[in-house]
Amino acid sequence: MSFRWVFTQPEDGDAVVHLEQALFSSNGSAKAKKLSSEAGLTLARLLALRGVTTYDSARHFFRPDLTALHDPFLMKDMHKASVRLARAIRNQEKVVVYGDYDVDGTTATAIVYSFLKRFGVDVSHYIPHRFKEGYGISEDGIQFAINSKSDLIVSVDCGITAVEEAKFAKEKGIDLVICDHHNAGDEIPDAVAVLDPKRPDCDYPFDGLSGAGVGFKLVQATLSKLGLPQDEAYKFLDLVAISIASDIVPIVDENRILMREGLKLLNESPRVGIKALMNLIKMDIGKVSTSNIVFSIGPRINAAGRMGDAGTAMQLLIAESYEEASKFAAELEAINQKRRKTDTKTMEQAMIQIDERVNMSTCASVVLHHPEWHLGVIGIVASRLVDQYCRPAVMLSTVDGKIKGSARSVKGFNIYNALKECEDLLIQFGGHEFAAGLTMEESKLDEFRERFNQIVRERMCDEDFKPELSIDAEIELSYIDAQFWKVLSQFEPFGPLNTKPVFVSKGVQVVGNPIIVGRDHLKLRVMQNGSYAFDAIGFNLGSHLEDVRSCQNGCLEMAFTIDENTWRNRTSLQLQVLDLRVN
Repeated sequence: MSFRWVFTQPEDGDAVVHLEQALFSSNGSAKAKKLSSEAGLTLARLLALRGVTTYDSARHFFRPDLTALHDPFLMKDMHKASVRLARAIRNQEKVVVYGDYDVDGTTATAIVYSFLKRFGVDVSHYIPHRFKEGYGISEDGIQFAINSKSDLIVSVDCGITAVEEAKFAKEKGIDLVICDHHNAGDEIPDAVAVLDPKRPDCDYPFDGLSGAGVGFKLVQATLSKLGLPQDEAYKFLDLVAISIASDIVPIVDENRILMREGLKLLNESPRVGIKALMNLIKMDIGKVSTSNIVFSIGPRINAAGRMGDAGTAMQLLIAESYEEASKFAAELEAINQKRRKTDTKTMEQAMIQIDERVNMSTCASVVLHHPEWHLGVIGIVASRLVDQYCRPAVMLSTVDGKIKGSARSVKGFNIYNALKECEDLLIQFGGHEFAAGLTMEESKLDEFRERFNQIVRERMCDEDFKPELSIDAEIELSYIDAQFWKVLSQFEPFGPLNTKPVFVSKGVQVVGNPIIVGRDHLKLRVMQNGSYAFDAIGFNLGSHLEDVRSCQNGCLEMAFTIDENTWRNRTSLQLQVLDLRVN
């Protein structure tokens, strides 16, 4: 698949030059002045693209520190929430922590649950069944608190729209503290406290926290009310990091600090449940990265909730002994294997439907239905279809006579707004710009498919159906040396709004004989204008082999990222090729 190369531009071009002079020139940082002026200018451009435009902001960017976290009491209702939780601890009340079944929800639940448990509170956790109850606070969950004679419910990663449920809890004499990070509705629930940095009347400086991040801030504030140091809160940063990476929230501001410190904890002293999981999947402790969380740890924790019941994931996260944790890790791996098989089968069936029924030359969207598709995996498959076809995708199944499903979108197309234009055909829908869920009557499917496709066709042009590759900078391969890498590696942790920098080099020469390794991966060596010859790998780029082999000197253009690669105890810089052009 070829990409549209789009070079991103900093809002303030002058900031690039000023940053280079302040940080990387002979007058700048002693550690960075060994860089060539061109390499320093490139790094300054990368910073400017990430909104870092001053010396002070660059210093904070490169040295994120826990002391720079925002005061939790800046969040609306935090005083009321922390006072109520501190009272529950002092009086040893019965508390229910009410969460969600995804990674963010289970880690958030584990944080607040474990925090209360440390103080001897009689605390239980409640996570709704994905298919029997669905997302959010339910009357069944509140009834669980009533039956257990609890005094307080603390919801995490849900509750901001639970207006009727909050009334029900109040009628039953149960206090409710809501911790959420989703968009608020027209009415804020009537609870003891409602924590959500996205609520319109909240002036908290950063609204990009994960659900676990909001729970962490509540723990911080409660410790203050108890007159205790913040160290106790920092013990949960490994779970916060897992939530941040898995929930795809922006890795800027507080999240950058929390992610970086959480990774340190994961690599130095992970909690027993995470350690058992890492050992099971043979992940080296000490080498955990954001991508390890996104592609290995997160999906396994998420698997239980996707298949229906997140209980196993919760038990793993709150396990107190390694023996107990190993048992739950094995159960979770078995669930994940089942999820992967279901995922693969669903993807295969989706591809067959596309081959048989969808004409990609005329269809601007992909809307597929199978009555037996598993609701827990169709969102994953929809995302893969978006990646493959660069079109909005809707995957639908049938549950109790109703069609339900997940929708995923591409950059520049707001799928929530598109569903709103189909509102008369839907029983219900919800979500945001890139992802949504929907329910409709079976009789409405054909009309929905036709109207949705027409909406996409009106909003997108042919060029939009070609995937976009955002390029940070064009560089010479000669810029890439140990000092350049030392500074570039400090841009981590990577994630939304701070993605791994993508470079382009032109006039690149192929050295030696490129080959195919593994499953269609292109392996080659490249140099430019007499530079050092770099190893390069292009995953799933085997189709470019003959073009690259026939490439004359200096006719190759290459988009890539830079990584370290260790082979036989030797570590070197390697280019990961994302796209190639042969002139």
